[in-house]
Amino acid sequence: MLTLDGLRLEQDGFTLSGDLVIPSGSRVAIVGPSGAGKSTLLNGIAGFIEPAAGRIVWDGLDLAGITPGARPVSILFQDNNLFPHLTIWQNTALGISTNLRLSDAQKEQVQAALERVGIADLGARKPGALSGGQQSRAALARVLLRGKSLVLLDEPFAALGPALKAEMLAMVAELTAASGATMLMVTHDPSDAIAIADQAVLVADGVASAPVETSVLFGDPPAALREYLGR
Repeated sequence: MLTLDGLRLEQDGFTLSGDLVIPSGSRVAIVGPSGAGKSTLLNGIAGFIEPAAGRIVWDGLDLAGITPGARPVSILFQDNNLFPHLTIWQNTALGISTNLRLSDAQKEQVQAALERVGIADLGARKPGALSGGQQSRAALARVLLRGKSLVLLDEPFAALGPALKAEMLAMVAELTAASGATMLMVTHDPSDAIAIADQAVLVADGVASAPVETSVLFGDPPAALREYLGR
């Protein structure tokens, strides 16, 4: 369970507050107007921004002072964070070890992750030789290998075409459901939120609101979201 307990995040003169609970295993869309603080919220949970007040608690563990790499969190950004000088296999293997010194069993895990996302035959290539969709699959394979219980997605598929984006979202939903991970996904597209998330958190006017059913939020959006959607 993820709990934001009287949380206040401050960055470059911007303040975001939140007081909410997200049950374990949920798939949650983070929605709201541009610049409202959706990415700020993810960065706070991931540990890139320390709270100015309040707590971020995961399954009873206060995450204060825990470095991003040591948190039970994997985060996937739009640029995929692939290292251009490493092969896809090596980029994926970083999910297990940053020094890339893997046992035979761990090497098998890397290959299995590449197979799960459909790029088992591309491991020897470098990111520049892959399409955007293939790069997204590689980044997702690395997230799988990290095996973290909280997966954060900051619009990682926004640059993909509609069909490919839908395929990647379906894959994320399937893989997080299989692992039991809790997923939070920033999106500007209501159809993405409805397709993948059972709940949604509205971030607007400096506040991250408590989660509600996604269909309910978009069926009768509050004023800030309605204005953003142009309704």
